[in-house]
Amino acid sequence: MNEKETVAQNPLGTKPLSWLIPHYTVPSTVALVVNALYNIVDQIFIGQSVGYLGNAATNIIYPIMITMLAIAMLWGDGCASYTSLQQGKGNREIASTGVCNTFAMSLIMGLTVMVITWLALEPLCWLFGASENSLPYAMAYGSIIAIGFPLMAILNPLTSCIRVDGGATYGMIGLLVACGSNIVLDALFCLKLGWGVRGAAIATVLGELINVLWVLSYVPRFKNIDIRKRYFRPNISVIKSIAGLGFASFILQLSFALISAVANNLLALHGALSKYGADITVAAFGITVKINQVAINVIQGVITGSQPIIGYNYGAGKYARTKATFKIAILTSTVFLVLATVIIQVFPMSLISLFGSESELYNEFAVMCLRIYMMLCIVNGVQNSTSIFFQSVGKPLQASINTFVKQIVLVPLCMVILAHIMGVTGVLWAEAIVDGIAFIISVVLLKRNWNKIFPVPG
Repeated sequence: MNEKETVAQNPLGTKPLSWLIPHYTVPSTVALVVNALYNIVDQIFIGQSVGYLGNAATNIIYPIMITMLAIAMLWGDGCASYTSLQQGKGNREIASTGVCNTFAMSLIMGLTVMVITWLALEPLCWLFGASENSLPYAMAYGSIIAIGFPLMAILNPLTSCIRVDGGATYGMIGLLVACGSNIVLDALFCLKLGWGVRGAAIATVLGELINVLWVLSYVPRFKNIDIRKRYFRPNISVIKSIAGLGFASFILQLSFALISAVANNLLALHGALSKYGADITVAAFGITVKINQVAINVIQGVITGSQPIIGYNYGAGKYARTKATFKIAILTSTVFLVLATVIIQVFPMSLISLFGSESELYNEFAVMCLRIYMMLCIVNGVQNSTSIFFQSVGKPLQASINTFVKQIVLVPLCMVILAHIMGVTGVLWAEAIVDGIAFIISVVLLKRNWNKIFPVPG
């Protein structure tokens, strides 16, 4: 079968969207949510067995973990976009080269970050807001979590490539098995054996190992990707294209690390001057960030699941299918965020209590933190969907602009300014204000580029 025949028969370009979109977005969403649950499950068991100092420690290590995830998504999402576009154009060999180069780059980066973390763990903990009380817990947790960084580095690209190949359900099953294993091991190590933060970290790494072994078993089954030795030879042009397409996802995830680091330090500084104290504010903010991460991962799952459909059909010139898929992704994301906002504003304590029962002072700040920080999360579906849409149609600059301006510039800057004016509550209001600004930027970018992306009707 030649490449043109393969393109003509690819379900991404032929199956009804009513079947295709759920088939790709449901496994992608489940996969990303389960990925976010790894750290949350740790926090729940640590909160139950150690208390809020343990939760503060996981929040201190969180920026390091997110940095590793950002690198993994740089290659994973970039490879998914690149492979989809090339397959849509009928370039199977170039697509396969992209996949093999991605695997190699991901593994190298994972090993590098692992070594750097081990060598600089204590100064990194201080940098990300550790106190004398939380530092020992953070060091114990972080030193073990770093062992799993090479696994994390290759897991996201592997899962992304499997999704593009049509095996999204296979990748989802692996994550579900790994997450289930993590929960069982957390209960055993933290509650039964009393290993505390170390037990939670070991459970996470073992869960990641199970997941990697599962997705590796799919590699011999690739239908539209060829894994051959010659494709692993570094191709600078391909690597640059993949990195460019994945840059928006990289910036989005990296920004969570930056924001968490800035917020931890501001909360420790201004929290110490408030009635709440430094450790309470840092711990409560960490829980809010994790809950927000689940919401973000749901909408990311919807749009990244749509990414192969958008990229393939755009590459094949099927613009009507491209537009319809994008619009469905935005609508689905927004409906979910409306429901999430209602739950957060009406039942905040039900979510917070999952992470352990603490003092009234702690509960008071945690509720306030969750409500304010996520007040305008309802508009994030448009911003995130627009960013990954640009990524999917080969527009890395437009994909990166909004994410960079919002996450790297505006949120940290607003946190610093408002914390100086309002104290600890200023850190919380910054996110809500910037969410509104980013929504406006997204709409403007979309309107200005729409006719350039789709120069002809269809």
